[in-house]
Amino acid sequence: MAQTHLLQQARQYRWRIFWCLAVGYILVFFHRLCTAVVAVDMMNDLNAGGALIGFLSSGYFYPYALMQLPTGLLSDSWGPRRTITLFLAIASVGSVLLGLTPSAAGAMLGRVMVGLGVSTLFVCTLKILAEWFSVREFSLMTAILMAMGGLGSLSAAAPMALLSGWLGWRFAFVTVGALTGVLALLVWLVVRDHPGELGWPSPAEHRLQPAEMIPLGNGVKRVLTRPAFWPLALWFFFTYGIFISFGGLWGGPYFMQIHDLTRNEASRILSMLAVGMILGGPLLSLISKRLLKSQSRTMVLSSLLLTALMAALARYPSQFPVVGLYGLCLALGIFASAIVVIGFTMTKELFPVQMAGTSIGLVNLFPFAGGAVFQPLLGFILQRHVNTDQTFSLAGYQQAFFVLWLASLAALGASVCIREANTAK
Repeated sequence: MAQTHLLQQARQYRWRIFWCLAVGYILVFFHRLCTAVVAVDMMNDLNAGGALIGFLSSGYFYPYALMQLPTGLLSDSWGPRRTITLFLAIASVGSVLLGLTPSAAGAMLGRVMVGLGVSTLFVCTLKILAEWFSVREFSLMTAILMAMGGLGSLSAAAPMALLSGWLGWRFAFVTVGALTGVLALLVWLVVRDHPGELGWPSPAEHRLQPAEMIPLGNGVKRVLTRPAFWPLALWFFFTYGIFISFGGLWGGPYFMQIHDLTRNEASRILSMLAVGMILGGPLLSLISKRLLKSQSRTMVLSSLLLTALMAALARYPSQFPVVGLYGLCLALGIFASAIVVIGFTMTKELFPVQMAGTSIGLVNLFPFAGGAVFQPLLGFILQRHVNTDQTFSLAGYQQAFFVLWLASLAALGASVCIREANTAK
């Protein structure tokens, strides 16, 4: 009876932990995409061109990508609670620095600190959820967590536009930095790595079924030497590179400079990226399980639709009606972001459960590497086509979007080579 009571206490307390970490995941996506709304203001204030702003925005992705594997090590050795708290504190300082610095170099440092600071939350959160929730519950909690990421994307659009319009882009980042610091403190006070820290039993079945541990070096080698891993990795690189370069930076300036929309109007359109992320997960899951009955076929279909979308954007960048721009962002949220849930699932299923952290950590390098490459690349292209009023020309956007179309073709080719776990070598 006492054991049952303790287990019930653990089941109640874990929801405090989950919602605390879920708010953190909202901030992860907010930091990732918020520069799209204020990119024009930042360029004017910092006297920076398109290439420099592209590098500044992508400064988030370099440390984020490089930290995926070390995060697993820190989570296992130092503990996810300590890791998240320390790194969120770094993100807090970075966001404040980004808002207060007078120079592009200082802004770059702040952006890098933000990317470093939020890089550990996803992997550490999954480890904590695995300790507090059963295997059956884990998939549901992961889906809810991804939906919270969609809310973070939503907050990076219209709310960021309102906040920056009220306070200016600088104090908007200072405010967000302060909120990130408060969250770091909340994580330290509320979150526990596993129920045993509070003297409670764990509902996670793996506690009763210990598995043989695979050394990190062996795990990394097994992942990187398995041919089936690489089509998934390349697909992640190009697909998420498209999403983050458009939705995370250049979509906002494109709407304002080519379609003459205000910042608030552009932010409302960009918010459809988040709607696509939230709705896309259940939609793609339904297509995969009921219609196509195949995860790999679903990824091919998604990549095909993304290619068609990028072809239309590259061919007719100035001819989209406003309603078409809403549809463009909704589709990008589904076929370039929500689809990654299936990609992560297929990656996990290629390897034993003991290697889930290693395999997901390694494949998670590639989407953020894509963002780090494509954001400055498009900025460099746009900077070569500047109008007399320092805006970017239609020809510049057309060339930039042509590059995204080529990336979508590469993603489509990679998706064709992806195999289900039961057929992959």
